[in-house]
Formats: sequence, C-alpha cells, structure tokens
Amino acid sequence: MSTLNDDDPARVNLAAAWASVDVRAAGDFWCTLEDRRPGLLPQRDAPLFFTALGQLMVGGDDPASRAALLLVLGRAYRHFDLLPHASTIGDTLLATVARHAPHPLWATAAERAICRATRAVRRVAAQVGDGPAWWHVQVIDHDRPSPDTAILTVRPWRRLPYQPGQAVPVCTPRLPGHWRWLSPANAPRADGTVELHVRAVPAGTVSHRLVHEVRPGELLWLGPPGNAGLSLDLARADDLLLVAGGTGLAPLRALVEQVAAAPDGRRVTLVVGARNFTDLYDAIALDKLQRDHDWLTIVPAFSGDPFAESAEQGDALTIALDHHQPDQEIYLCGPPAMLADARPRLLALGIPAERIHLPDSFTC
Repeated sequence: MSTLNDDDPARVNLAAAWASVDVRAAGDFWCTLEDRRPGLLPQRDAPLFFTALGQLMVGGDDPASRAALLLVLGRAYRHFDLLPHASTIGDTLLATVARHAPHPLWATAAERAICRATRAVRRVAAQVGDGPAWWHVQVIDHDRPSPDTAILTVRPWRRLPYQPGQAVPVCTPRLPGHWRWLSPANAPRADGTVELHVRAVPAGTVSHRLVHEVRPGELLWLGPPGNAGLSLDLARADDLLLVAGGTGLAPLRALVEQVAAAPDGRRVTLVVGARNFTDLYDAIALDKLQRDHDWLTIVPAFSGDPFAESAEQGDALTIALDHHQPDQEIYLCGPPAMLADARPRLLALGIPAERIHLPDSFTC
C-alpha cells in the first residue's frame, strides 16, 4: 500500500494546501454536508470536526498527537453515528478544501490520505466507548509560576468524567485541529473545575500557546479521558511511592488528592524533581497538602542546586529510592530522559514489575 512521508512531494503539496485553508471553510464544509446528508452533524460542532479530520488527513504530527486526534474523531464518529456516512464526509472534506485551496497534485494525494484517515478512525471508533467527543471549557485562571510553565484552571460547560491518573486531549482555537495530551492535576472537584499543568517546549506549538498566549476567559476543548497507565487500583491499599519530574507532577498530585478524598490507611511519599527551588512550580499547593495530611510525605529532589540539603540533592528517581519500602507501589511521571531507564533500573533492584507504573508513551 502506498504511503506518504514528510519528504514525499505529494505529502508536501497536501500539507501546503491544508495550511492555506481558512478556518471559515468549516462553514462551507457544513453547508455542503447538510445538502448531501441533512442533520448529520450539528452546525456548532462542524469547525472542530472539520479541522480535526483535516489534520488527521494531512498527518505529520507525532504519534502522541495522532493518538489524541484518533480518540477525539473516533468518539465523534460514534457519538454522531457518522460511520455509515464516512465516504460522504470524506468526499465533502475533499471538495471543500479543493474550493478553498486549489493546489497542484491535491486531488490524488488527498484522496489517498482521506481513505487512510477514515480507515484509522473506523478502527478506533470500534474500540472507544460511548459519550461526547469533546467538552467546551472556559479558562478561569492562568497562573505563570515560571517563565515556561503555566497552571490553567478550566471550567467545563458540562462535567468531565475522568479519573485521577488519566489524560485528556486538549485543543485551543488558536491552533485548531492540533490536539495534545495533558493530565488533570486534581481529583474531580465539586465545582467541576480541572487544573492543567503545561510546560512550553521548543517544538510544542500547542504548549507554547497554552503557556504564553491563552488568557482567562478564552475557550478550549477537552477530548475524552484516556487511561495513561497511572490510575490507582482501588481494590488495593498499598503504600505509594510517587516520583515526579517537571509537569509530570500533575497526574501524581491528582492521585494524592484521590487518596485524600477517601483515606484508606495507606501512606504516600511524593518525590518532586526540579533543577532548583525556583523550578518547583507547584510549591504552595504541595505545602498545603503536606500540612493537611499526616500520611503524606513530600520530598524535593534538586538535580542542579548546590545549596539544597544533601538529602535533597540528586535526580528524582535516585532520591526516591532512598525512601523506597518493599510494600510500595511505584508511580513515575516526567520527562522522557527521566523515564528512559526507570523500569530497567527498578527491575535490577529486584522491584517486581507489577509494582512499577509508568505513563503510556503517548501521554508524556
């Protein structure tokens, strides 16, 4: 089967054509689809659907972003019962882009690409559960504890049904069609608000906008929550050793809040890695958790601070091993460099594989 890669001229033409499409073309897409299949897709959801499907068709995103796109679209096709009309939807998308961005070699490359995208969505739609494809949320607070980190508090228009340790796809209208995974940093709250921790990375177009551009009052979209390999087994009450690096703190703090909401006798040690004290971006919330719960021990690990206490100098995993007890379940989340050798290192120390929990690759 033929494929398109980033160096293929057809792939380049396809990406160029899609990049030149104005988001207002989504209205044309919906009108054309409404003429062909009335009532198939709500008009208010057409822009979000159009940009997501177009981005999946073009490709070029990393595997994590593709996984987020597929989850969102798979749920959309299932929720709106679009699978019987997938060919019509694909043809409508192609016709819309052809009108708004005529480009050499568009037709041949686009037809192959939309066929591949539709097949991928069909596979995912057969596996995802029922429910909404996305949640509209409003940013109600945007805190910048450091130059490259933001803590966003968002309020969904309807409650987001997630569990601590899960991850959700996130999209901003500032970059439509691009979805990225983030893990809520809190257990579900009575008011339904969700806290998201974001670090801007050099190649992270979505993270850059969430950190540097988004402001309170703006709208975002959240996709369906997905398991990320970090959820607690509620049938057990083993003590926990949580090891966080950077914004990998978010899902682990949510686990702490989950235990706090229903204490079950377990003790929790949370090791938080940072280069120095100023990089410990969530210090106020962590201090409050420490003061409120005597079963919780929070240990900072500073990898580049010569003024830290000797027991706190080192990388997060090394410091965590100083606090390890045989009966603990170990959860780790952080940058790829931190996670790369974590499992082999822990296994080499005789820690059973079933007690080691790392995030799925697509969420970190």
